[in-house]
Amino acid sequence: MAKIRVLTVDDSALMRQVLATLLSKDPGIEVIGSAPDPFIAREKIKALNPDVITLDVEMPKMDGLTFLEKLMRGHPMPVVMVSSLTEAGCQTTLRALELGAVDFIAKPKIDLREGMEEIAQDLIAKVKAAATANVKRQASGVRRETNPSTSLSTLMSGAAMIKTTDTIIAIGSSTGGTEAVKDVLMALPPNIPPILITQHMPERFTKTWADRMNQLCRISVKEAEDGDSVLPGHALVAPGGYHMTLVRSGARYTVRINQDPPVNRHRPSVDVLFASVAQCAGANAVGVILTGMGGDGAKEMLTMKQAGAYTIAQDEASCVVFGMPKEAIKLGGVDKVLPLAEIPAAIVAYISKL
Repeated sequence: MAKIRVLTVDDSALMRQVLATLLSKDPGIEVIGSAPDPFIAREKIKALNPDVITLDVEMPKMDGLTFLEKLMRGHPMPVVMVSSLTEAGCQTTLRALELGAVDFIAKPKIDLREGMEEIAQDLIAKVKAAATANVKRQASGVRRETNPSTSLSTLMSGAAMIKTTDTIIAIGSSTGGTEAVKDVLMALPPNIPPILITQHMPERFTKTWADRMNQLCRISVKEAEDGDSVLPGHALVAPGGYHMTLVRSGARYTVRINQDPPVNRHRPSVDVLFASVAQCAGANAVGVILTGMGGDGAKEMLTMKQAGAYTIAQDEASCVVFGMPKEAIKLGGVDKVLPLAEIPAAIVAYISKL
């Protein structure tokens, strides 16, 4: 089997060396070159034709975002961003994902060499996932946005909401999920039942992402805090580094946040969220599993289905990485497999019949 050929682009010679050393530890990866800036990177892409690029967000001569935008318009290919754990770094990284980057890793703030060693496994997994990603050409200067459908608002009017006050919508995603979840939420009407979201993302990034979606969507979106009430028209996002579970007390739902050990190597874990929704909401739930590498969420999506919940998986053609949905389908935990663009209407149509 051919090795995954990687080009690293970073203005720091130390970072280029660290990335090359860590990635080369995996027998399935070959670092074929590096570049200190986008201009040299452009020439090396033409000469070497790498399978995956790692790209620093902040570089001289041309910043990573500008280079990424040009790359995804003219020569789309899998890109893993290398980001900083600052507020500005979070914002820039989310914009990179909007522009078509497959995923990102966050650089440690101190002791770069040792800190990168700690996330080596994650880095390698993301590069391997990126090599299989479905990368699409980006239109010039156009952000990919979803136009909310008026038919969804019509479906969710009046009587439908009265009958669905106990319904919970649980969404799980990973690689490619920041954009996929955004597309789903932007299409949903403001009177939709409560939504709980677990997206694999580090601390800080989840709050920035939730705040960004809160500005774009007709529902309220926030990073969850321990004890938050679960309310119609609101979506709660599991904080990076924490599991989120649904808890029921009488007729009232809340969420609990904890730092129990990672599940499927992840914290937050989709399986943890889905298991709690299956237990607390049972048949009064809709489970949605979107694009992502690995199998997190697959096992407990089956548990949700067995408890009577309605379950939906994103189809392969619209996924960036068809890992998590594929595993859920394979286990028999999925009622419906749909393109991303059809998922919001399917959620609303199902809820309106309850």
